[in-house]
Amino acid sequence: MSKQGGGVAFPLFDFRVSSFAFRNLLGVRVPLLLCLALFATLATPARAQIRYQVSLVDRSAHLFHVTMTVPNVRGSVVVAMPAWNATYVIRDFAERVEYVRASEGGKPLAVEALTGDTWRIGASGTVEIRYRVYWDDPGPFSSQLDEHHAFINFAEILFYVPARRAEPVEVEFAGMPADWRVALELAKAANCPGQACYLAGSYDLLTDAPAEIGGFAEFRFVEDGARFRVAVDAMGGAKWDRSQLEDSLRKIVGYETKLMRGAPFREYLFIYHIGPGAGGGGMEHANGTAIAVFDFSQIPAVTAHEFFHLWNVKRIRPQSLTPYDYEHPMWTRSLWLAEGVTSTYGAYTMLRSGLWTPEQYYQHLGQLITELQSRPARLWQSAEESSLDTWFDSYPFYGRPDRSISYYNKGELDGILLDLLIRDATANHKSLDDVMRYLYAEFPEQHRFYHGTADIEAAADHVAGRSLASFFRNYVSGTTEIPWNAMLALAGLGVQTQAVPQADPGFQWEAGPGGGTEVTSVAPGGPAGTAGIQEGDVVLSAGGAPLPRFAALWLRQYQPGQTIQVRVARASRQLTLPLTFGSRTETVYHVAPLPNPTPKQDRILTGLLQGTTN
Repeated sequence: MSKQGGGVAFPLFDFRVSSFAFRNLLGVRVPLLLCLALFATLATPARAQIRYQVSLVDRSAHLFHVTMTVPNVRGSVVVAMPAWNATYVIRDFAERVEYVRASEGGKPLAVEALTGDTWRIGASGTVEIRYRVYWDDPGPFSSQLDEHHAFINFAEILFYVPARRAEPVEVEFAGMPADWRVALELAKAANCPGQACYLAGSYDLLTDAPAEIGGFAEFRFVEDGARFRVAVDAMGGAKWDRSQLEDSLRKIVGYETKLMRGAPFREYLFIYHIGPGAGGGGMEHANGTAIAVFDFSQIPAVTAHEFFHLWNVKRIRPQSLTPYDYEHPMWTRSLWLAEGVTSTYGAYTMLRSGLWTPEQYYQHLGQLITELQSRPARLWQSAEESSLDTWFDSYPFYGRPDRSISYYNKGELDGILLDLLIRDATANHKSLDDVMRYLYAEFPEQHRFYHGTADIEAAADHVAGRSLASFFRNYVSGTTEIPWNAMLALAGLGVQTQAVPQADPGFQWEAGPGGGTEVTSVAPGGPAGTAGIQEGDVVLSAGGAPLPRFAALWLRQYQPGQTIQVRVARASRQLTLPLTFGSRTETVYHVAPLPNPTPKQDRILTGLLQGTTN
């Protein structure tokens, strides 16, 4: 996912599931015959046992009214609200829940709070639980209900029964304006008593399918036999072009589907929020993605990343993220691959589909190197450790350059370098593409999850035909400085550095999961202080767009002395403050082809740029 804050994808949700996948999903062993019966419910949901009605009638108050019906209760039932979802942050969604009531056959029941996010109801039979939950945060990592639309991440609004997560569930929407529609990649339920009803094979499958509800624009297309639905919510009259969007999507999905040799879905749903009211970033799901951008031009790069998650993380998935735990952090060392190498392929897709020129890719590569080299933490925090530490992302100190690196950044670079090493070892007969296809065949197609870097290294060794242990030891698990010129020279590329004046905003910030960013420090006497920006301010926009998590790439679009408008929220007020950038010196890395490459270097560079082997 391309986003503010760390994120997560949900458990393995291929249509080709097995007893192995089911055991891991539940964390228990289930007899094979029972597994086969239950797997049928995953592909074609059976009649739902647990049912939800979500009323959108209270839009002005931003309150979802939820009625949860739980049949076959014997003595008591425990329900819970997830503590986190989408981003690697414990967000305690229960703090948004109010007025929890329960009844059985119309008779009120006592509701006992066991913890802040679990409740027990004593009863037998069919229990009805009613509550309200407040959400007015923009997607794709949060939920929102207002007069304009509803966007729902179901784990943020729906209770679940921990002991019955595997049961089929049904969700019904009610209280929608007559002109609103639903975009949701789930099967529709027949005989719906409300305005729209959908079925999912389990609570986990439901929470991996976000819903956009409103007066959005939409279109559909087919590419290489795969079906796609596109829902676009242009907020505040934001401009977008359907033909341009469809052309970009066809190039992206066409390239990546051919690369991975087939689409593992029946239909894929793109949900786009565009405009000043959008949050920022993208969130991958089993058969779709939700993407929020300020400007229409940002869509292709985010889409290229999110769509590749179909294979990498949604199906090529580490054991450390399975089974899904809605209550506790899930520590993993594998995000350098799950997110970082997905970024490798996001950029490759932009390049190889013709959406970027080679010069744009070289510029991107130089920016990646500049970002990593600007963070002193690279000397002691590895790509694996950055993955493991993602749960610290919400703490302001952790974002400092001397405290952390990004597994997106280092992982993307590791993906590129691994590609070059494989191409060099095989005289350009094999590449990282072969590694990704090998992983797909060895793990999801065999209904298995990989066990961290060791399995990735084994796959790379197999494709390269020799050991690449030193690469993984030094640059994935370790913190050895990367010899950029020596590594990139494998493809006939060189690296040069330049000391350039850099725009200095005079403050630091930390991105939050809801799209806002908090000012964590202001340099005394600096540009931000002069502008009136204060520590604790929430930056809503800077220069007309949300602030990204990392400053370096964002600052390169501005010059020292340039003035932008910064809109902040402070207490109950919103202020627009003029910020004039100061100046500091930064070492910038530039990547360009070397003169007079050898035939092998030329073949490797051509293969890298075009995604080919020979």
